[in-house]
Amino acid sequence: MANILIVEDDKDLNQAYQMILKRDGHDVSTATNGEEALKKATASTPELILLDLLMPIMGGLEFLKRYDLSKHSEVKVLIFTNMENSPEVSEAYNLGAHRCIVKSWTAPQNLSHVVNEALKTKTPA
Repeated sequence: MANILIVEDDKDLNQAYQMILKRDGHDVSTATNGEEALKKATASTPELILLDLLMPIMGGLEFLKRYDLSKHSEVKVLIFTNMENSPEVSEAYNLGAHRCIVKSWTAPQNLSHVVNEALKTKTPA
């Protein structure tokens, strides 16, 4: 399966997402802020990153700016937020995010489907 990095500061959501994705056979690592995620993503390139936008220390947008997806085109980033139509989500797309998933509309048990669909989608060359 896939190497996935979950970047979520809510401890309960982080653990729930991790449990679900591990159950599906994915290799999962976690971070609670963008700074920690940047270190992990740089050390071991994930195939997919589930990224919250609002976090302490370093948020998701700053992570995307520093990680520079143009240099990591093989990595898919799914923004996981409750700010669906915000300027922050538009900026995340401009920085290379693959898709935005609204947390409040996506039950944890549906996470597998969302992740597997994203992993099937080919990244443009």
